[in-house]
Amino acid sequence: MDSIFNPATIESFIVRINKLTPATPALWGKMNVAQMLAHCQVPIQVAVGDIVSKGGLIGLLFGRIAKKKLVNDQPFERNLPTMKEAKIADVRNFEQEKAALIVLVKKFESGPGVLINGPHPFFGPLTVDEWSTLQYKHLDHHLRQFGA
Repeated sequence: MDSIFNPATIESFIVRINKLTPATPALWGKMNVAQMLAHCQVPIQVAVGDIVSKGGLIGLLFGRIAKKKLVNDQPFERNLPTMKEAKIADVRNFEQEKAALIVLVKKFESGPGVLINGPHPFFGPLTVDEWSTLQYKHLDHHLRQFGA
């Protein structure tokens, strides 16, 4: 699996993001493209500490089990549950969300030191490779959702 900290991977994601337009239709799911761009920002914001979310009982009970199912070389399945902070249902500005996502993706250029020094609010403690895999797979999943 490509590392989210690899400059070529980062550039590849930015190229894919730039292929999207306000009219790009979803191949599955309920979000439109602007909502998806906003949604994709949340896990990155958690990873770099811009959003601090407290873990809950569900994470304590199921987070490590879910982590084992998600931290592998297989793409994410469709319609996985999402944290409440990442549920985007309101109207969003496509250009603003696109620009904001690109800025966040570029944060990974500075390497693993950009990651929070603490556990993920749902999955618990993560290694650098696990953070990278989850970030990579989440962004890839949603770009594929919109054919990019």
